[in-house]
Order: sequence, then C-alpha cells, then structure tokens
Amino acid sequence: MRLSRRVRALIVGGILFVVLFALVMTLHVPYVILSPGPTYNVLADDGNKNEIISILGTDTKKTTGNLNMTTVNVTTRPITAFDAIVGWLKGDQVVVPRASVYPPGQSQDEVDQQNTEDFKQSQNSAITAAACELGYPKGFGIITVAKDDPKTTDKNEGPSDGKLKPGDLFESVGGQSADTVDELTAALEKHPAGSTVPIVVKRSGADTTVDVTLGQPLKNSDGTQRKGGSLGVTLNSDPDACLFPFEVDLGLGDQIGGPSAGMMFALGILDKVGKDDLTDGRFIAGTGTIDADGKVGPIGGIQLKMLAARRAGATVFLAPEGNCTDVRGNVPSGLTVVKVDTLDHAVQYLDDLQNGTPVPGC
Repeated sequence: MRLSRRVRALIVGGILFVVLFALVMTLHVPYVILSPGPTYNVLADDGNKNEIISILGTDTKKTTGNLNMTTVNVTTRPITAFDAIVGWLKGDQVVVPRASVYPPGQSQDEVDQQNTEDFKQSQNSAITAAACELGYPKGFGIITVAKDDPKTTDKNEGPSDGKLKPGDLFESVGGQSADTVDELTAALEKHPAGSTVPIVVKRSGADTTVDVTLGQPLKNSDGTQRKGGSLGVTLNSDPDACLFPFEVDLGLGDQIGGPSAGMMFALGILDKVGKDDLTDGRFIAGTGTIDADGKVGPIGGIQLKMLAARRAGATVFLAPEGNCTDVRGNVPSGLTVVKVDTLDHAVQYLDDLQNGTPVPGC
C-alpha cells in the first residue's frame, strides 16, 4: 500500500523529533544534583575504627547515644538534561546551577581545597568554643601539636612533639615577646629551620621553658615560602578564645569538607569531657557552623540534611536559627527540629528535652 505524501512527512518528522529529543536529553547541562549524604556519629568511629573525636591527656566518659553530623552529596560527573529532569521530579534531590557550587574561574580541585580549609577551621572553632563552654582559660596559645613520626624524614612534621602541649600560652621565643600572632611570626623569622630555640610558655599558670628544634618554613596562602622555622602547632590566634590543657583531635577531614559540622563537633567534645550526658541515649542529629565564641551559623542544603538524618534514625534535629525559613514546611515525619543560635543554647535545649521542658522550634 502506497502512503500519502502527508503520512510520509509525518513519519519522517516523527523520527526526526525522536532523534533530536534523544540528542537533547543526552547533552550535558551546567547543573549539579544535590542529594542526602551520609551522616556520622561524632561520638563513634569513622567506619575505619578511627575515633572521630580523639581526646588524649584527660579522662573521658562513656557516651550513650548519637550526635550525628549530616552531609549533602554533590554529583561530580557532568549531568545530562535527562539527569536534570529526573532530579527535578524526585522529592529527595535538588538541581542547582553548577556555578553555585563550583564558582566560575575555580576548578573542582580548588573548590575541594577551600572546603578542606573551611573544615579544618570549623574543627578549630569547635574546639575553642567547647573549651569556653566548659570554662577553660582564654589566651593566645596552642590547640594541637603535630606528632613526630620517626618513620618519616619530614622534619616539619612534629618539631614540638613532647615539648609543647595543648593549652600552652606563648610568652616568648628566643627571648623575644611572642604573645600575639604577629609577635610570634616575627620572632620565628629570626631563627632558621634546624635551629634550637628556647620558648617560654605559661602552662597550668606557671612559666615553663622548653627548647624546640624548628621545622621547615611554612608556606603563605599564596604559595610563597615564609621566613624562619616552624613549630608544628595549630594556634588559637584569638586571645579571647579558650584553650583545653589536653589534646583534642578531630577526624573525617579526608572524607568531607566545608564548615557545617562545627556545632556537632563542639557538642561531641562536650559530651565526652563534660559532666552532662547530652543525648540521654537518643539519636540526635544536626548541622551548623560555629565560631570561637560559640555562635551557630546557617548552612546550605538543610532540607536534604534533615532527610539524611531521619533516614539514619534521628528523632531530634538541631537546626541553625538562620535556616528556619528553609526548615518550615520541609520537616520529615518523625523528626523534631530544635532551633539553636549558640552552643550554650544547644546544650540547654538538649537538657530541656530530657526534662520534658518545651524547646524552641522553627
């Protein structure tokens, strides 16, 4: 049977449409897909038998529940128009412009490096905020001391290991005043790597002098080499922030990035070394940045993080006050959201939950 010209045209047009549609659906688009990521109980290990919060030099108490930090997965592979449409249709995914996650002019490696730095800073802020919450003294001094690994030839790794301690407050280096970041930097610039320098610190209220053989010079943020040797310590550069007189080491830096785990790290430290049991055996999750003063800040992707928390088994979620607009109307069934603005309030509200006292929600 011979087809009419109109029917043939419709068939050819239909085939072309299908082919073009298939091509369009496989084209890469400038978007990424966000989805609920893994959660980590900061009171436990990282899945590889490494404690997420490791504390040395003081007693810790046995914890009873969960304090889970939450994450968001971001697609790293290029996505197609079809992927984007499927993501838009799913209730547990968000499709956003790639530029909102990977700013123009920055490679993925550069963004990952910045996220790593933000994560380290959030860890340091969590440690100092927790120390202040427990009433430890303020001052410019040492948060952590790098370990000296005898198996490596890197002399920059731990030059102060076994000599300086967390909580030491700097007074002088080589006879020169060093009780601020600028003064410490200036004093170290006068002593090359490999030289042994007397360092005076205040430890447990008394002046203590130790001799440290300096490690290799550090690098500035622009990649240039600094003058003078290094101590291999993490500093609390804010003299109004607090210091623990023992070592607190926070993990997960090789698995996640960004600043949003700060509050949960701080609560985990408090639960391990403070007097109160913050969880009372419950599964609590949350998110939020934290600064050295204990102020909790908003984060991105909170709707996905609440989903991740509930799927993991959480019944309580601590949300930054600044995220309440995004929280309202998006709370998963079975999850109670508690609004927090400071570390002190987070501790208070967890205590209120145990006592049956009303707590603020979004």
